[in-house]
Parts: sequence; structure tokens; C-alpha cells
Amino acid sequence: MPTYRMDAVLTGDGWRHDAAVEVSPQGMITAIGTGGDAGEHPAAQRIRGAVVPGMPNAHSHAFQRAMAGDAEFRSGTQESFWTWRNAMYSLANCIEPAELELIATQLFIEMLRAGYTSVAEFHYLHHPVLGGNRPGHNELWEAVDRAALAAGIGLTLLPTLYMTSDFGARPLLPEQRRFGMQVTQFLAAVAARRSSLRSATGSLLHTGASLHSLRAVPLDALRDAVLGLRAQDPDGVIHIHVAEQLREVAACVQDTGRRPIELLLDTGLLDARWCLVHATHATAAEIRGVAASGACICVCPGTEGNLGDGFFDAARLLRAGGALSIGSDSQATVDPLEELRWLEYQQRIRRRGRSVLAARREPHVGARLWREAAASGGAVMGQPVGRLAAGCRADWLVLDTAHPALAGASEDRILDRLVFGPSRGAIRHVMVAGRWVIRDGRHAEEGAVAERFSLWQARRGAVAGASGEA
Repeated sequence: MPTYRMDAVLTGDGWRHDAAVEVSPQGMITAIGTGGDAGEHPAAQRIRGAVVPGMPNAHSHAFQRAMAGDAEFRSGTQESFWTWRNAMYSLANCIEPAELELIATQLFIEMLRAGYTSVAEFHYLHHPVLGGNRPGHNELWEAVDRAALAAGIGLTLLPTLYMTSDFGARPLLPEQRRFGMQVTQFLAAVAARRSSLRSATGSLLHTGASLHSLRAVPLDALRDAVLGLRAQDPDGVIHIHVAEQLREVAACVQDTGRRPIELLLDTGLLDARWCLVHATHATAAEIRGVAASGACICVCPGTEGNLGDGFFDAARLLRAGGALSIGSDSQATVDPLEELRWLEYQQRIRRRGRSVLAARREPHVGARLWREAAASGGAVMGQPVGRLAAGCRADWLVLDTAHPALAGASEDRILDRLVFGPSRGAIRHVMVAGRWVIRDGRHAEEGAVAERFSLWQARRGAVAGASGEA
């Protein structure tokens, strides 16, 4: 059983120095003791630097990595989320399994290098464009699995229920048809995946579920889906987009008489296994209600800023004792440090003050945000990640304390400097499930994968140029 002797490690109980961490062959932490315990293990590997929990990425659409930066122009009309969505649909409807696997592998390697060690993939590409799935298999879901295993990142696949194009149970648009499933079909597919993973894979792959949004899943269907999912796995995580856009909120009020989060709260279904993504336009009462339910809110400042969504009131959620996680969403940025930095900066801009998300018990903003996003993100991954403790997976980052951004910093100041300082390159090594996936800032497969991805992107760009697309 491997043992690692660490200069400093951020555990669930705080910083520990000269600690011995035992990891099982399955990649789980079995014990954290004092450094003297390592004397019983002469082969213990010494880890110099500061070890912190890897960051769970609680919301990702992997295929959108292929369009990052491609919608940054004005087409003659006012640009918004809704015009960006048209470009996203265009991409979504030309990606086949082999292409998705390549895109996701490139993205997952980028995530690992940036400090994400697990990812919740909110996945609604269900039906191949050029033909059906093999009996008992979903080619697109399996493409994401293969990408995660190739990169070495922990994956919670969230197959997504997507039934309607808008409130009022409007039928799917032609460009949404490959996303569509009915409740019975969806539940059967999720159950089959869960059964196959229990018998066929190790600890990296996990299955949750997601409901795309209230505009895409009518309320009666949402209840049926949740009850069906709970019957399959009472502890399974459920994610949903909610209250991201003002137009969405207005349409929900017009159709139901209630706001989206208000509607969810009124169902009585929300609990600590739910993750509400964005919640940008939540009222103070809704935020208090979500916090009381135990549900987590996932904020994606990079994407929300890119799309012009608005600012989520993270300060109010944390004051109410709510759970907060982060995600890379559309891959406008693939960097947990940037997401956390802008989570705080948004609050500073709104309140015209500094250190808004600090707390009396935890005055260091970077440290508080890292701990909160890691632990809460881990909880809605449905995997034992986001903390370093016995029984958790050995997912950690080794920070180079000799790096110019971190040198001389002690304990929580290390995370302040990591989040808010010029710390590019300070994440030296990354471990996932007891295996080193990043060594000295590099992934073993990054060169080969990047070359294949770049060639595919170049071919795609040439085709788009020949067809006259912007």
C-alpha cells in the first residue's frame, strides 16, 4: 500500500505538517497520520510542497470546447445567450462519437493541468447523427467515458432529460431532436448504464442524472423522472439548469405563475443531492430556500460572463449557509482559479468592497473559496472527492511552494496567492485515484492528443470557410 510523506497537506480538519498519507491500490485514502508513521514504510514517497484537494468541476459541456472563442463577433443583431445558442446547436448537430471522444480527451487533459481532478458532464448528446446506437449501448456516452479514462480524470456522467423546447410543452425544434428522450426511455438508459458500470469499471466512472431545465422538462415529467431516479439510486445526484436568463424567468412566470427556483422549491423535491446550475436571477427568498433545502448552487463565472448572463449573489448564499460549487460550463475558460477569482470579483463590483466572500471564521478569501467549492462540488459529484480524508479518493494537487507566486506564504495564504496571484505554473503535480496524471505540469499524452485535436479543428475550419460560414 503506497504511503506519501507530505510537507503540508490540507485535510478536512485543516492543515497538517509532515503527514503520512496511505493510499490503497484502488486509489482511496486509507489513513492520514503523522510523518513519524512513515518510518514504518521505508519506501514512502516524499512530496515537497503543499498538497490540497483537487477541484471538482461541477458543470461541463465537453463538446462546447470545440467552439470556444468562435462566437466572439457581432452578426448584425444584438448578441445574447439566445444567439450564441444557435451557434452551439450548429456544432452539436455535426459531432459524432469519435469526434466527441477527441474533443473531450483534449478538454479533460486541460482540466487536469489546471487543477480540476473530476468533472460532472452535463450530457445531452444522445443520438448519433449518422445512425442509431448499438443495442444496449450509447455511443456518445461511451465516447465521454473513454475520454475520461484516457485522460485519467474522475467522471460523473449526467445523462440529461430533454423533452420540450420551451414552457408550455412546446415540441423540440429540429436542431434539438438528437437531445430528446421521454421519461421511460431516459430512466431505462440511466439504469442500464448504472448496472454496466457496477460490473465493468473501476473508481473513475460514475453515473448521476440531470434535467436540462424547466423549459425542457415539464413539471409533471420532472416529478416522474425524479421519483424514478430515486427508486434506482436513493443517493444519486440530480443537476438542473435554472434561472440563468431573464427571458427564461419571465416565460416561467407567464406559464406557471411562479419563478423557476420558486417552482422547484414548491415541489418539495430539493435536497442535498441536487445541484442547481447558474441560478443567476435568484431572489433573496429563493436563495434562502435553496440553502435551507441543502441543495448546492453551481456558479460558472467564466461562461456567465461570456454570455452576459449576470452575477449570482454568492455572498447571500454563503451567509445563509448554502453550498457553492464551480464549473467550466461552455469552456470559455478551463481554470478553477479564474472561476474562483471572478466569483469574488463579481461580488466586489456589485458591493464596491473587497474580500466580500471572506468569513469571520475563515478570513482568507482564496482559502475559503477553495475549501467550499471543493467540498460542495465533491458532494454533488456523487463521488468521495473534494476533501482529503480517510475514505476519500486520492485526488490532490501538489503546489510548488518555491514558485514566485507562493514563495514564503504560510498555510491559507498559499491558497490566497494561488487564486489571486500570478500563479500560472504553480500546480506542479496532479494525482487522481492514486495515480499521477500530471508530472511537472505535463500530461503524458498531451502532445499527441493536442496534435490530433488541432488537425481536426483545422479541417473543421477549412470546411466552414469553404461553406461561407463566419
